[in-house]
Amino acid sequence: MSKERKKLILAMVVIFTLNILIIALAQSASADLYKKGASGQTIKEIQTRLKNWGYYSGNVDGIFGSGTEDAIKKFQKKNGLDADGQVGNKTLAALGITPSSNGNTSNSGNSGDLDLLARLISAEARGEPYVGQVAVGAVVLNRVEHPSFPNTISGVIYQPDAFSCLYDGQFNEPVAESAYRAAREAMNGSDPSYGAIYYFNPVTATSKWIWSRPLIVQIGKHRFCS
Repeated sequence: MSKERKKLILAMVVIFTLNILIIALAQSASADLYKKGASGQTIKEIQTRLKNWGYYSGNVDGIFGSGTEDAIKKFQKKNGLDADGQVGNKTLAALGITPSSNGNTSNSGNSGDLDLLARLISAEARGEPYVGQVAVGAVVLNRVEHPSFPNTISGVIYQPDAFSCLYDGQFNEPVAESAYRAAREAMNGSDPSYGAIYYFNPVTATSKWIWSRPLIVQIGKHRFCS
């Protein structure tokens, strides 16, 4: 066998081996995206969903600890997944979180909810203290969990006559950056309203009924009520 042919065969073997290695690494990364010890925004998103669905009772802190691992195992068992406590592509998909091509993850549904909630906060609480903006976002999320209201963020926001900003043009105004921060904080579990499902500005309120709602706390110009 000539030297040239030997070199060609060796090169082909090296290329084949590298391809197998790359595929194996890619599969390993795909199957083991998040596990105990990981941290970051995606872990917060995972914790938030698990908490909203009753699997997780710990803090939404973005740290993948034993509590998060146990909650994931419960979720996996309930959804017919391999209950290994690790969040790979199948578990991400079941959670509604879609892996992006760069290896990070994005939650398309959560992102849409975030944008919608931020738009409402910006329209309803423009000029209010930041904690008041978070509280407005929390009221929306409290309504999602309440049996008297729709069970989605979009359903709550677009419920007829629920928010005046949808009718006076404020909802279509540019969204303040602070509203995005407030929306994220509310979606991660912060609730300065202490469980309120209503709020109103006593200076501009035209409904007599709203005054009958028990006051929980006042933040800025808004009264937050149960």
